[in-house]
Amino acid sequence: MLLRVSRAGEMGRFWDARAREDAFYFVDNVAGYRDGDTERFWAEGERALDTILGLLDLRLGPRDAVVDIGCGVGRLTRALAARVVRVDALDVSAEMLGRARELNPGLANVTWHRGDGTSLRPLADASTDAIVSHVVFQHIPDPAITYGYVAEMGRVLRPGGWAAFQVSDDPGVHAARPGLRARLGALVGRAPRGQADPAWLGSAVDLAVLRETAGEAGLDIERVVGEGTQFCLVRARRRSG
Repeated sequence: MLLRVSRAGEMGRFWDARAREDAFYFVDNVAGYRDGDTERFWAEGERALDTILGLLDLRLGPRDAVVDIGCGVGRLTRALAARVVRVDALDVSAEMLGRARELNPGLANVTWHRGDGTSLRPLADASTDAIVSHVVFQHIPDPAITYGYVAEMGRVLRPGGWAAFQVSDDPGVHAARPGLRARLGALVGRAPRGQADPAWLGSAVDLAVLRETAGEAGLDIERVVGEGTQFCLVRARRRSG
């Protein structure tokens, strides 16, 4: 447990530094480093949400309360807030949350929470209808922390509520290291830093362990899309009984 807490603190410090460096890139690194195309950034949040819901055959209702895990600067949060009654947006980075509040001042139905990096506290038991998380768990260096979040989903979801989240199921992608040119570029501010940090490289999960963890938390894994890849989507539902 102490190791997990230590790693959670390291993750917070890492993402604080990345938020100061280029928050948009580290939320969505498909765009170029220091690209500055914020219009594309927010539009991609809408597209990502639609893709997740479509692939997992899920719908959001206007009365739903939703949790956004690893909200960053609010890319998915903004898209969610336009569709539901309430969003609880969590992130381990105070710097990311500060930027999120600055960039989304009109989201009156969003509450921003600084998470502890290992759980969904301070959210109450059975308090939400749906949970969404995208390109977050793949960066967590210890899969045990990810399994812990899955267990927490079972705690905060109401009976019948669902979770749609992305994990990595490809261990090979987490061993990559930046080349010499990238390392030199990072030193002079022309390329992103932290690419060899465990908090960026992350880890893959074992889907069998994930299923077992979910089951123990009262969740049924209903659908998995992209098994064996870095972008593996999972649909889980809280049992009603």
